[in-house]
Amino acid sequence: MDKNSRIAAKLNLKPAQVKTVIDLLNDGATIPFIARYRKEKTGGLDEEMLRKIETENMYLTVLEDRKETVLKTIEEQGKLTDELKKKILETGKLQELEDLYLPYKPKRKTRGTVAKSKGLEPLANFIINNPKFAGDFENILEKYVNKEKGVETTADALQGAKDIIAETINDNAEVRKEVREFLSHNSKLTSHKVAKPTAKQGKKDVYEIYHEFEIDILNIKPYQTLAINRGEREGFLKVGLKYDKEFILAKIKKIFFPYKTSVFDEILTEVVQDSFTRLIFPSIEREVRNNLTAIAEEHAIEIFSSNLRQLLLQPPITGKIIMGIDPGFVSGSKVAIIDETGKYITGTTIYPHPPQNRTGESKKILKELIDKYNVDLIAIGNGTASRETELLISGLINEHKLKCHYLIVNEAGASVYSASTLAKEEFPDLEASQRGNISIARRVLDPLAELVKIDPKSIGVGLYQHDINQKLLKKKLDDVVVSCVNYVGVDLNTASVSLLTYVSGLNKRIAKKIVEYRESHKKFKNREELKNVAGLGEKLFEQAAGFLKIPESDNPLDNTFIHPESYEATQKLLEMCNLSTKAINEKGEIVELFVRKNGAEKISMELGIGEPTLLDIVENLKKPGRDPREEMPKPVLRSDVLKLEDLEEGMKLKGTVRNIVDFGAFVDIGIKHDALLHISEMADKFIKHPLEILKVGDVIEVSVKNIDKEKERVALSMKNFK
Repeated sequence: MDKNSRIAAKLNLKPAQVKTVIDLLNDGATIPFIARYRKEKTGGLDEEMLRKIETENMYLTVLEDRKETVLKTIEEQGKLTDELKKKILETGKLQELEDLYLPYKPKRKTRGTVAKSKGLEPLANFIINNPKFAGDFENILEKYVNKEKGVETTADALQGAKDIIAETINDNAEVRKEVREFLSHNSKLTSHKVAKPTAKQGKKDVYEIYHEFEIDILNIKPYQTLAINRGEREGFLKVGLKYDKEFILAKIKKIFFPYKTSVFDEILTEVVQDSFTRLIFPSIEREVRNNLTAIAEEHAIEIFSSNLRQLLLQPPITGKIIMGIDPGFVSGSKVAIIDETGKYITGTTIYPHPPQNRTGESKKILKELIDKYNVDLIAIGNGTASRETELLISGLINEHKLKCHYLIVNEAGASVYSASTLAKEEFPDLEASQRGNISIARRVLDPLAELVKIDPKSIGVGLYQHDINQKLLKKKLDDVVVSCVNYVGVDLNTASVSLLTYVSGLNKRIAKKIVEYRESHKKFKNREELKNVAGLGEKLFEQAAGFLKIPESDNPLDNTFIHPESYEATQKLLEMCNLSTKAINEKGEIVELFVRKNGAEKISMELGIGEPTLLDIVENLKKPGRDPREEMPKPVLRSDVLKLEDLEEGMKLKGTVRNIVDFGAFVDIGIKHDALLHISEMADKFIKHPLEILKVGDVIEVSVKNIDKEKERVALSMKNFK
């Protein structure tokens, strides 16, 4: 089975689809481009499936390269049989390939290799191949005593033979596969408190739940795996596998020594025990636990990615003068004001909280700024002193009956941005401490445009993100950012270098060239002008043009996702409807009715385009310039503050989902700390994971289930809402 067929079988696709996608990727096409503009070729595959094909193709490419190396190495040893070659060529897993290669892999000095150097391999083979030997075994052993080679006695000879057999068993692919399968499906993961923790000074033991822990390996939750790994790494936990050792020893013996009885049965039983305990189990245990970790990491990355996507796609609040506040105690609260376009107007620092307690002065400064610049909205970072700042702003609004509102903004990563090279380039005259508040304000104006400036790992919507494979996490999160940017589209005349970098086909160098061209020519007049940018050739234009919008263009199609390659077909379609390109803002519905009446298949044939492309053109003609984020729920704007003391069990509230984890969701209901909505309280039916019904940014109705005033914790419920 060739590579395309393997991928197709695994993903339930047609080999031709897989081949098309791989050919497009090899030709330099991006996944967002293929998903949106090559539906006819791929059969309408979405981004998720395209990325799966990409991942499988990379894995199989690595596998094929490794097979070549393995075959060459074994052949050079003169040990490549037709049967072994067939097994190697047919295997579809790297692990199985490494098992087949293990007996031929160059080894460091081991007990087995030392015994072979002493000439004891024939003795080992004799023990294996003569189960019915009836002679004097002591005489056989005497033949292998060789003091010059270090074999002083018959006991030395026998021990050397045992060492060789033990390693031979360990190198057996079938044995390793059986042990791996058994431990992966029939063992328990256990963890115990370390008697004398080796944790670094200052680390607290927060792993009480895992001090005496045991769970079937098939039932362990991803977050439990990651927590146990961390506890072990920090020196608080001792982790292992619990299993039926006698069963697996008998299984190994049966595989490697298929005969029922042997005169060497006692020796073989001892060898199997040694091989398993000393060689097989330690390596397979690592593999099994590594596999558990890989599964947990993949799950954690998927949750992080899903949360990040929803955060990036939060709807922008446009047309507002916004005040951003980065709260603080000793160093004060940093204040910034931006206009409707995100341009920085002014900023200052106030000291309303301890230790300065200049509350009156701070209120006066804020009131003057709000009045002077007609502030519509105040964005408060959710970090240190957030609650105190919220009380301050709420009191100010109510005291002066101001028309503005406030909202709490996730400030994760703002400090990372403020100290970055990018922030220095944007605001060279401001100190780092005065840049984070601008970022907080801009996250309200356009979350996507601002958050792309920050390393996705720093945005803070995951769980155990520092405990997982950082390379895989970065790749996945970067894919999410790319997907979101191209899903929304970019205004070519206002987008920053950071935003343009994520556009299909572009990179940082080309993004900078685009901005330089824009600044020297004031703005782009149309998409075609992109071709004048140095380094942006036909191929990059093809990949990027459809995602770059120009609202001010003379051609309204430049403000849609309709690709320039389809402009001619679009104009013909409009002519069929007796419309001009200028009329699309008002007449998109007419085009849809025309296509519906005459049939999409017929019209697409007349236009010389595929049916999916036609339907996309119609959709874009209906809503040119549409921002898909408009359909997302708007953030909750507040003017009054809610205190923990105000809450009562059973009280119904509205809240915003801030983060989602395996066991529930954290919801902002307007109090100091986000409240927990446990998975068991999300619905009147069983749900496997919170993402089935919730996503970051959702505005939901909840009731207060429980209040722990001492720990300042609130439990919520979504049950019994009509």
